[in-house]
Amino acid sequence: MLFGKRERAISRIVIVEDEPLVAFDNEHLLRESGYEVVATVDTLADAVRVLGEAPVDLILSDIKLNGDGDGMDVARAAAARGVPVLFVTANCPIEARSLGIGCLAKPYSDKMLKNALDALEKKLQGKPVKRLPAGLSLYEAA
Repeated sequence: MLFGKRERAISRIVIVEDEPLVAFDNEHLLRESGYEVVATVDTLADAVRVLGEAPVDLILSDIKLNGDGDGMDVARAAAARGVPVLFVTANCPIEARSLGIGCLAKPYSDKMLKNALDALEKKLQGKPVKRLPAGLSLYEAA
């Protein structure tokens, strides 16, 4: 710990998103907030490739993706490597509860995404999340 600042549990993030404007906005916000965006991809195949190439702390994944596969397939691949997934989607399927750490409902604002990441940071550090930010659901199983 240097000057009272703790190391983040989440610093390296992969964005898996099929909507280019949403992907761009998320990438910009995350970088401005001090996160390293390892990659921004829109397919299962690219997400799996990135997982095999670089260390990742968290994946932000939409459910609907381009090409074969979906966000739940991304979560399965991430789970095999011990990487948590936060789904960012308008309709989070019930099956996602066993695959992801949580779901942030679209549409969401920059502030909602930042607050969701702060809550995930607490959860991953084993601290209690006393109040969930707007639009965020956390899952116990993942």
